[in-house]
Amino acid sequence: MSQVIYLSQAETKRLETLEKRYKKDARKRFEERVAYFHPLTGGNYTSITVRDQKTRWGSCSSRGTLSFNYRLIFAPPVILDYVVVHELCHLTHMNHSKDFWNMVSSVMPDYKIHRKWLREHGHELTLENYLMAKGIPISL
Repeated sequence: MSQVIYLSQAETKRLETLEKRYKKDARKRFEERVAYFHPLTGGNYTSITVRDQKTRWGSCSSRGTLSFNYRLIFAPPVILDYVVVHELCHLTHMNHSKDFWNMVSSVMPDYKIHRKWLREHGHELTLENYLMAKGIPISL
């Protein structure tokens, strides 16, 4: 059972400021990891966007825009890498065909473990949970 926390205006502003900071950090991290894995996957991307998506961890548009959920910054690094590889492979295969999954596997042979972790723990990747795990109070 989760606890409902009522935040003051100042506390809400503090969380918004922290979220902006983590989004900025996430953008840098995604750019670094895309640069690392892109030579292994090929394809052409045009831009990287970072948002707080409610239902997706990443996406790849037909125009080559890679979009990532900033909350992946709270996941183990290999999970963020899995999502980066997954989206980069969509630059070549805009589907989830056998060829797509073979490409993912060629870059990250143990991707199924990371995919499973994300399904089982993705709901835990929130700013509030991250702060609590670090012992940083949400309310002041």
